[in-house]
Amino acid sequence: MANTWGYGAMTNHFGDVTKNAKMMLVIGANSAVANPVGGMKHMLQAKDRNNAKLVVVDPVFTRTAAKADMYIRIRPGTDIAFIYGVLHLIFKNGWEDKEVIKTQTYAVEEIKEEAAKWTPEEVANVTGCTQEELIKFATMYANTKPATLFWSLGITQHSVGSSNTRILSILQLVLGNMGKEGGGCNIIRGHDNVQGATDMNCLADSLPGYYGLADGVWKHFCQGWGVEYDKFIKRFAVSTKEKREKLGQKVEGTNFSEYFYHDEKNPEDRNWRNEKGYSLSKWYQGVLKEENTFSSGNLRVLWVQGTGITSMAQQIKIQEALTKLDMLVVVEPFLNEVAILSDRTDGIYVLPACTQFESEGHLSATNRSAQWRTKVINPIYESKEDQDVMFAFAKKFGFYDEYVKGMKMGVVDGVIKQVKDDFKWPDDATDEIARTTQSIGDNGRTAARLRKHQENWHNFDPETLMGRGPVEGEYYGLPWPCWDEEHPGTPILYDISKPYVKGGMGFRNRFGLVHNGVSQLADDSITLPGAKVKGGYAQITKENIEKILGITLTEEEKAKMGPSWSMDYSGIIAKKCREAGICPYGNARARTKVWEFLDPIPKHREPIHSPRWDLVAKYPTFGDQAKNFRVSTKYISEQTEQDWSKEFPTVMSSLRLVNLSGAGMIERTSKYLSEITPEMFAHVNPKLAAKYGIRDGSMMWIHAPQGTKIKVKCIYSESVTPDRICLPYNFAGIFQGEDLSARYPQDTKPYTIGESSNTVTNYGFDPVTQISEFNAGLCRLEKA
Repeated sequence: MANTWGYGAMTNHFGDVTKNAKMMLVIGANSAVANPVGGMKHMLQAKDRNNAKLVVVDPVFTRTAAKADMYIRIRPGTDIAFIYGVLHLIFKNGWEDKEVIKTQTYAVEEIKEEAAKWTPEEVANVTGCTQEELIKFATMYANTKPATLFWSLGITQHSVGSSNTRILSILQLVLGNMGKEGGGCNIIRGHDNVQGATDMNCLADSLPGYYGLADGVWKHFCQGWGVEYDKFIKRFAVSTKEKREKLGQKVEGTNFSEYFYHDEKNPEDRNWRNEKGYSLSKWYQGVLKEENTFSSGNLRVLWVQGTGITSMAQQIKIQEALTKLDMLVVVEPFLNEVAILSDRTDGIYVLPACTQFESEGHLSATNRSAQWRTKVINPIYESKEDQDVMFAFAKKFGFYDEYVKGMKMGVVDGVIKQVKDDFKWPDDATDEIARTTQSIGDNGRTAARLRKHQENWHNFDPETLMGRGPVEGEYYGLPWPCWDEEHPGTPILYDISKPYVKGGMGFRNRFGLVHNGVSQLADDSITLPGAKVKGGYAQITKENIEKILGITLTEEEKAKMGPSWSMDYSGIIAKKCREAGICPYGNARARTKVWEFLDPIPKHREPIHSPRWDLVAKYPTFGDQAKNFRVSTKYISEQTEQDWSKEFPTVMSSLRLVNLSGAGMIERTSKYLSEITPEMFAHVNPKLAAKYGIRDGSMMWIHAPQGTKIKVKCIYSESVTPDRICLPYNFAGIFQGEDLSARYPQDTKPYTIGESSNTVTNYGFDPVTQISEFNAGLCRLEKA
């Protein structure tokens, strides 16, 4: 299983904000304390240099809000309602970018129709902001160009997280801020390689480069890995038609494992290689089988490497699953506290991995730029680099040669083949990534180019990213898409003012040519400077390239060419598109309506555990999901089981600390960083604390709807209103009041331990990404 966090990619970059932004909206983010804290510097510089206005919308008065020109407090889980209120005023006053809507968008009329319902009165009722605040902000934001916005986990970690990200992008699209310097959507990724990990798709529902799980994709990767597709797919279980028919007659809760196996006679039948895996949010259901679970068998082993399980929700379920596993493997530089969460004493293996300073390779920063990182020292003691651990694993289980073969591949005269007998780490791994992840335009991000950028850091302008001298004409880190080794990278996505050779591009054509009788291609007026193809066009494939580009291919070129721009190892499609001055992925309209989703257009839906029972009937959550990521998930049945706010009247949101990241397992092993926040706590308004007789600095219990509780220190704070609390999620080592210190192996206990807030994180998951609802749950306080 793997992570499924639905952020989105940063369209611009921090230097661009510093140089060009005139208006900044920060919603669901707190860059003053959350990684990367350097983002706050750029915001403050934009205020100083451009007189840019900073507006913060957040349920909590944060350190970022303290620097804002305007702060608007809204109720957790009401971001969509707030933005629709802004759009209501934009359309009412004619502030929308009519030309962009006409030439580059689809279905904005339906957004306008939904926005009409969100009057200032209704927005104030649902979100808690005042009508005056809404009107003042909308007027300022809509009439200041260019305007940019930032979001982070406060937007994505909701049962409507996917819709939250969509409505913010739609706001920028309607105002014409997409593809503009100083505009765009700047999603703040937390750690130094969150974007890179996402690009590599450490996910349960897709492959590296955001490819799906269709057989055509598996064939593409098998070709790039140098393995035979027919042999490769035999490792996956399949279900035959007869078995599936039997399965359909079974009642819910049946163990399905007996119905799935590999059928030699029907290799193309329905199979698990085309199915999503378990998500990181609900992997435990593969062990516990409490909800309807679809799988070829029970999960028996959990391998944890590079992620903080204690930063996941539903800690009580995770603890139960850990106890039932056959084996738990933890590969970390510092002990991941998943190793001590359960009371099991056997079947746990801790393998010491080294730190970033003891390894080498590239990462992708929040703005899509790659950064080469050189090894400082060799791994100390018995620790190993991550790849060496995986190599040892592959050798032990007999697939090492297949595992590393992709690094020995290369393209010779337009044909991909094995070109060497051994590989050089990490250069050949980097080049393999560039070859295979064509879907994001990774082709030009080779190890040689990235090493050259590291050597020439001093030759790049930090505000434009443009290089000089040895790196003249290239943007720092070759931000993807970087279509080939001649391309400079793309610092700003969807910028139609620049030619292809300088990073210009329209919107990607991904969803067909026509929907409901409406063309999904951009207007004829949307043409990149110097492009030979005028107006909108489909993504380039082997089938349509001659017609769209007006060229004739040789028979040799046709034989070498892959089926489409994203699966063409020959490089011929990229070359022909370069010559025509166009992007291989097409030139389309940005769709505001996602017809495959449960909500084709974003809609406000009350949190699963809403504090406003009076609004649940009007804005209900989704229907229960029968199957997604191999499990069923409750929505409306959980929301309407009872009025949860009667027993749990206080809203609960998470917060971040500048000295701790993720589960805090690294920083809490530092006595200096631990001293800053030596114990777990929650910020509580003095009026709320007085209601329960809780003193400032005293201990209290926080109870959650699922029957869990944590014991933490109460810290009086006016940053939260009397109806809500906020608390960090960076602690572990104490579980529902029980000190787990005795379970730590010798010399591994951190300087600071505490309750994990995710023990009381409420039930709730996004229907698309299955991210947990960390930021809009309910709780009840009690004096300890």
